[in-house]
Amino acid sequence: MEFIPKWLAWEITRRCNLHCVHCRSSSELEAKEHPDFSTSEAFRVLDDIASYAKPVVVLSGGEPLLRQDVFDIARYGTKKALRMCLATNGTFVTPEVCTKIKDSGICMVSLSLDGATAGVHDDFRQQPGAFEYAINAARLFREHGISFLINSSFTRRNQDEIPKVYKLAKQIGATAWYMFMIVPTGRGKEIMEELISPEDYETLLNWHYEMEKKEKDILVRPTCAPHYYRIRLQKAKEQGERVEHRSLKFSTGGSKGCLAGQLISLIDVDGNVLPCSYFPLPAGNIKEHSFKEIWEESTLFKELRDFSSYKGRCGACEYIRVCGGCRARALAVHGDYLAEEPFCNYVPRKMRKKASAVTGGQDE
Repeated sequence: MEFIPKWLAWEITRRCNLHCVHCRSSSELEAKEHPDFSTSEAFRVLDDIASYAKPVVVLSGGEPLLRQDVFDIARYGTKKALRMCLATNGTFVTPEVCTKIKDSGICMVSLSLDGATAGVHDDFRQQPGAFEYAINAARLFREHGISFLINSSFTRRNQDEIPKVYKLAKQIGATAWYMFMIVPTGRGKEIMEELISPEDYETLLNWHYEMEKKEKDILVRPTCAPHYYRIRLQKAKEQGERVEHRSLKFSTGGSKGCLAGQLISLIDVDGNVLPCSYFPLPAGNIKEHSFKEIWEESTLFKELRDFSSYKGRCGACEYIRVCGGCRARALAVHGDYLAEEPFCNYVPRKMRKKASAVTGGQDE
């Protein structure tokens, strides 16, 4: 596998007008401990990235539309031949904002929608009216010819909404729908007991596989659910089918599970380069080292790319190179990012054979 940065999330602010239960950065409207960096610093970072690679760059937060210079940053990145995208909760989207999105060269917007009704979504986002703002933003994007995808995050409190949100994403004209399985980092640590059980997790991923086979209108993809790629191979083999890979040009386009520090990373508002949006340990800081140095030389990234160092069931698994297990979830639950994926129940063939040998074949 070639480790080239293809997709970067960039936390350009930690400020946010919502107080979502799962927020990885525990965003607040005032972020005194993590102030926004200057426009000139933003341009320097884009120069640094563009001198090394040409990944998708997603302007994220917090809520990036709280920055007055967000479109200046996007326009600068576009001029550097970077594919600039925007992640928003939709509450500040207006016709004027849509015009600025198009003029700045932003080529895709991701919009968060965690329920098919206001009651569910607003509860998740801790803000009355958030659902109506998101639906209105989708309408404005359609009217202005702006491509958008829907990101939906799920815990036990809204997992029954999954098929409904998928249908709603299609109805409102999304280009893609990404089903996010919560990773307990940031404010998400406070809802550890709400994480979807491993058994339900497996059921939902099997549902997604059957749904994806029939889906022709939009791209669908489970996110932060790496063992889906093990399930895809298993199901295709069982059913005698060929696994097809659909791709969105504004995503990694990969067909592997965990990509943290391998094809993707996050730059936070303080300049720390993290393996992904949910992995709290930095590989380095772009104020001290170039992005190229961090990507190629950091010990953390090298360890994540060394699959032979993975432990437990992940280390023994025949699907290690297509799944990898969620490294951020392993860190959050086990305190060790090389430990086994805690929400996967699959027992690797190697372990089954060893158990069978010990019990004289009774476990076969």
